[in-house]
Amino acid sequence: MAGRIFLITMALGFLALFLVLPLIVVFAQALSLGLGNYASAILDPNVGSAIWLTLLIAAVAVPANLVFGIIASWCIARFDFAGRNLLVTLIDLPFSISPVVAGLLEVLLFGLNGLFGGWLSANNIQIIFALPGMILATMFVTFPFVAREVIPLAQEQGNDEEEAAATLGATGLQIFWRVSLPKIRWGLLYGVLLCNARAMGEFGAVSVVSGKIFGQTDTMSLAVESLYDSYEIHAAFAVASLLALLAIVTLVLKAALEWRHRDELRGMKR
Repeated sequence: MAGRIFLITMALGFLALFLVLPLIVVFAQALSLGLGNYASAILDPNVGSAIWLTLLIAAVAVPANLVFGIIASWCIARFDFAGRNLLVTLIDLPFSISPVVAGLLEVLLFGLNGLFGGWLSANNIQIIFALPGMILATMFVTFPFVAREVIPLAQEQGNDEEEAAATLGATGLQIFWRVSLPKIRWGLLYGVLLCNARAMGEFGAVSVVSGKIFGQTDTMSLAVESLYDSYEIHAAFAVASLLALLAIVTLVLKAALEWRHRDELRGMKR
C-alpha cells in the first residue's frame, strides 16, 4: 500500500513539475500585462503572418500524410510483397533522426549547391527558404503518425469482412468506403489529430529550411524564438500560449477519441 502511494505521488509530482508548472508559467507570463496587451501581441501583423503560415503548412501536410497513411496501412495489412518490412521500417525513420538533420538533408537536396539545386535555380523554382521547403520538412517529420496508428489496427482486424464483400460482388472502392474505412476511422482520426499537433508545433526541421524571416517565413514556433531573441518577452509568451492551448485541445480531443473508441469496442463485445 505504501509503495503504491509513493509511486503515484512520484508520478503526479513529475507531471506537476515538468508539465503543469511550465504551462502555468507560460500563461502567467502571457497575461502578466493584461488582456489588452495580450490581444495586441496576438493581433500583431507579424504574429498573424506566423499563425496563417502555420495553418497553411498544416493544411497541406496533414491531408498528404492522411492519404499516405491510408495507402501504407492498406498495403501493409492486406498484401504480402517484397520490401514490406523495409516499408514498415522506413515509416519509423523520422522518429529515429533529429528534425534538424531532416532539414539539413533537405538543404543538401534542394539548396542552391544541393543535388537538385542547379536545376531548380535554372527553372526559377525555390524550395529552400520558401513555403515549399517548409511544407516538405513538416511532411517528413509528421508522416509516421497516421500510418503508425492505422497499421496495427488494420492488421488486428484482419480482412475477413473485405473478402466476404468481394465474394458478394463489391468493387474495390466499395469495399474500402463501406468496410475497411469504418473499421479504422477512430485510429485514423487519432493519427490525424497527433499529426496536426506536431505539424503546428514543429521547430527543428522548419527552422533549418525557412530562413526565419520574421513576418514572412516564421511559423508560430519560430515566431516565439524570434520574439524572445528580440527581447519582446511578453509577445513571445503570448504566442507560446497559443501553442500551449493547441496542446491542451489536442489532449482533450485525444482523450475523447479514446473514450469513444473504448465505448464502441465494449458495445461490439456485447
